Amino acid sequence: MAEAADSSDAPRGDLAPVLVVWSQGPRQWLQHAVPWHPGLAVGQAIAACPWPSEQAQALRDDLSHGRLRAAVWNRLARPDQVLNPGDRVELLRGLRVDPKVARRERFSAQGTRAAGLFGRTQRPPGAR
Repeated sequence: MAEAADSSDAPRGDLAPVLVVWSQGPRQWLQHAVPWHPGLAVGQAIAACPWPSEQAQALRDDLSHGRLRAAVWNRLARPDQVLNPGDRVELLRGLRVDPKVARRERFSAQGTRAAGLFGRTQRPPGAR
């Protein structure tokens, strides 16, 4: 009887690749699928992507200066974190506007009568 070969260290084509996604600006994004293999780390997956040369340089600069951070499924990740098949690595830009401040400014511009849950709506006659 033939023994099954141990293929735990060999790349497996039947497993889902790791998806690396990067957004350079609003409504602009690039993504690359990287073949998964045991021991693949976040930093290796990012380096394995075939980014165009000018974008690759910008990406390296942004990562080294802390303007971009890596996350796996929207949870911050270290470059040495090991990935699972089908993981999604996201390169996150910093926020330009604090969401709380933006909401506060929208609310003050709208006024309390027209904003969200406090807005007044026309009710049919006889309704409570």
